[in-house]
Amino acid sequence: MNDNLEIAVKRFTEVRRELGFTQAEFAKLLGVSNTTADIERGRTKLSGTVVAQLLKQFNVNPLWLYGDSIQRHLSTSNSSVMPKVVTVDSSDNENMVLVNAKAAAGYPQNIQDTSWYRQLPAFDIPLPEFRNATYRGFQVEGDSMLPNLRPGEWVLAKAVEGLQDISPNKIYVVVLQDAVLVKKLEKSPDPTEIYLISINENYPPYRVKTNELQELWQVGSKITFGVDATSESGLLRQLQESMEELKSQIRRVNN
Repeated sequence: MNDNLEIAVKRFTEVRRELGFTQAEFAKLLGVSNTTADIERGRTKLSGTVVAQLLKQFNVNPLWLYGDSIQRHLSTSNSSVMPKVVTVDSSDNENMVLVNAKAAAGYPQNIQDTSWYRQLPAFDIPLPEFRNATYRGFQVEGDSMLPNLRPGEWVLAKAVEGLQDISPNKIYVVVLQDAVLVKKLEKSPDPTEIYLISINENYPPYRVKTNELQELWQVGSKITFGVDATSESGLLRQLQESMEELKSQIRRVNN
C-alpha cells in the first residue's frame, strides 16, 4: 500500500475510535454503505466524499489525514483556503490537475465535487520541484497581470495552507465563491479583508472578505506557447505535448 494511503487508513481508524463510534455508526454518518471495515483494512480507498465529510463534521484536516500536515483540525469556515479535492493516478501518485479558462467558470461551484474533476486533464510531473506539496495548473484569462502573465498562458501553482503564508512579492491563483483570479495579495489592516492587486496599472486594487476565499495557490512557474496557439484546444494540446516531452526527456536522462 502507498505510504500516504497507509497513513490515511491508520488515521481514519484513529479518528473513529477516538470519537467512540462503531464501524457501522461511523459509516452511516459518513454516507458509507454498511460499515467502514473495508476502508480500515485498506480494501476500499477513502473517497473525496468521505474526506469532505470528515472535514465538515469533525474538522479533520485532509492534509493531516494523508500525512502531509501536522495540523490535525481545521476550521470549517469559508476562511480555510486549502484544496478541497486532491486527485491521484492509478499508481496512487498525486496528479496536477489542469483548469483551463472554460473549466475555471465552473470551478468555484464544483470545488468539492470529486466527479467533476474527472473531466479535467491531469499530469504527474516527475521533477523534485513538484514533490511534497499539492500543485494545480490554471490558465490565465484577461490582461490584468501584464506584462508578467499573458492571456492564454498557464501557471503552475502550489497550495497555500493559510493566509499567514501569503507574501506581497508572490502571485496567487485566488478561488472566490464565484470566480478564479490570478492576482498579487496584500494584507489589510482589517484582518477580515485582503487586497487583490493587478500588475497591470489599468486595474485598481480592490478588497474582498477573507471568508469569500475558497482556495489559494501560490504561482511558482508558467508555461507559454507561440503566437499561433490561438485556440483553447490548441493550447491544451500543446500543454499536453510539452508535458509528455518533458517526461520523455527525464526518462532518457535516468536511463
